Amino acid sequence: MDFATLSGLIIGVTVVTLAIMTGSDLNIFLNLPGILIVVGGTFAATMIKFPLSGVFISLPVGVMAAFTNEKEKPGDFIKIAIRLSKQARKAGLVSLEKVKVKNPFFRKGVQLCADGRDLDYIRKVLTQEMALSIQREEVGARVFLAIGEAAPAFGMFGTLVGLVQMLSNMKDPTTIGGAMAVALLTTLYGVLIANLIALPIADKLQAKSAKEREHRSLIIECVFQIQQLQNPTSMRDILEPYLPEKQRQVGAKDSYTGGGERKAIN
Repeated sequence: MDFATLSGLIIGVTVVTLAIMTGSDLNIFLNLPGILIVVGGTFAATMIKFPLSGVFISLPVGVMAAFTNEKEKPGDFIKIAIRLSKQARKAGLVSLEKVKVKNPFFRKGVQLCADGRDLDYIRKVLTQEMALSIQREEVGARVFLAIGEAAPAFGMFGTLVGLVQMLSNMKDPTTIGGAMAVALLTTLYGVLIANLIALPIADKLQAKSAKEREHRSLIIECVFQIQQLQNPTSMRDILEPYLPEKQRQVGAKDSYTGGGERKAIN
């Protein structure tokens, strides 16, 4: 669970709600026509921009990615690669067939090595899978970005609708209040949806896609080193640049721990 996303949403909604309730009744800020204009219009515009399947697939995938946090770290991949390389140098690449690796992308690369595939074939398969996976995640970010762009626009549209209703019925004072509510609240709804939900989630998804690309590039390099039966010292020198500066010494120490190759690999 990504507590930063969850905490930000909870704090944002709480602050807005308390600010409203401090000076007035919360019910006056609930307007069904305004909600229908902003939510319905935003959803319709998003469906026009993207294929129907893309919207219904990307929204849940995007929400799941925004609210989940990857527990694996780059150093973990290097430790696993060094252990597997040691095992392959002792018993051959075929011995990796029964090794259990938690990360599915890494597991597929290890299986390709165990199957005796050459380096070019492994590079082609893993690179293509990485590109398609990142592309699906980026679609989710674009969907939320489109929602963030459309919501304020339909909020302004609702404001214009409310003003037209108000100006066309100036002779009847009882209709002015409802028309003004639609005019002002739709702008409020659009701003909140865009700046509190859609745009922050889009930015987070873009950041996570970039991080996922870095992790998968490291995994691909790890698989290459395993396939070439690289010795642990050379492997650490090749893979170490993928780690932040502060983590490189930790990875170096872990690579020399004995007996790790026969332990369970998470």
